[in-house]
Amino acid sequence: MTRDGILNAQLLSAIAHCGHTQTLVICDAGLPLPPGVPVIDLALVRGVPTFLEALKAVAGQLVVESYCYAQEMPQANPGVLSQMQDILQGLPSTQTPHEEFKRLTQTANAILRTGECSSYANVILTAGVNF
Repeated sequence: MTRDGILNAQLLSAIAHCGHTQTLVICDAGLPLPPGVPVIDLALVRGVPTFLEALKAVAGQLVVESYCYAQEMPQANPGVLSQMQDILQGLPSTQTPHEEFKRLTQTANAILRTGECSSYANVILTAGVNF
């Protein structure tokens, strides 16, 4: 058992297995899940857990170098985007069209699926190093 933070063993393993420049996706309940990429499905019911709850937990454990989100997010979901940027403050980010975002998820180390049911609440986190 860990002292604090993430308790989900599958998620902790996925974080520990992310090497420099490898990616971990945190997504809403509706993002298509590509075949062959491990999925850690935390979705319980609509809205539980939220995208932002999952992001806060992961950002507290994973060394994040940068992040990517869909270019549709600023218009479709500005509130979640603003809070996501607060959580990942100071890190470089990129935007990509949602279709390209979905293609990028195909090479992720793992996908963390939440119960979030708001538009474009998805992020690709690129792992950094702790030295």
